[in-house]
Amino acid sequence: MKQMWSSMVSALEEKKATGIVVLDVRGICSFSDYIIICTGMSDRQIKAMAEHVIATFGKPFGSEGIETGRWVLLDYIDVVIHIFQEEVRQYYDLESMWSQAKKVLG
Repeated sequence: MKQMWSSMVSALEEKKATGIVVLDVRGICSFSDYIIICTGMSDRQIKAMAEHVIATFGKPFGSEGIETGRWVLLDYIDVVIHIFQEEVRQYYDLESMWSQAKKVLG
């Protein structure tokens, strides 16, 4: 499974994602094994990151927010990706919500 999240991180880095954090939520989360959290500078960049991940890995099981570009969620079952604008990321503070998770990157 590490290879999948690692490849997804590489795809996000190709579109200049910043502040990338990968959390291992196995054992504390019932819906995923890894959560990737990253930041984009604008709605246009966030949309481009999401579209690049989808083009690279295929259609996710679920997605939200691509149209608005402030917070995009891509659900690939084993890996869930959250792409935020900085102020939205700070507001929701998912890293604190998942503080029991092992941080494997970031």
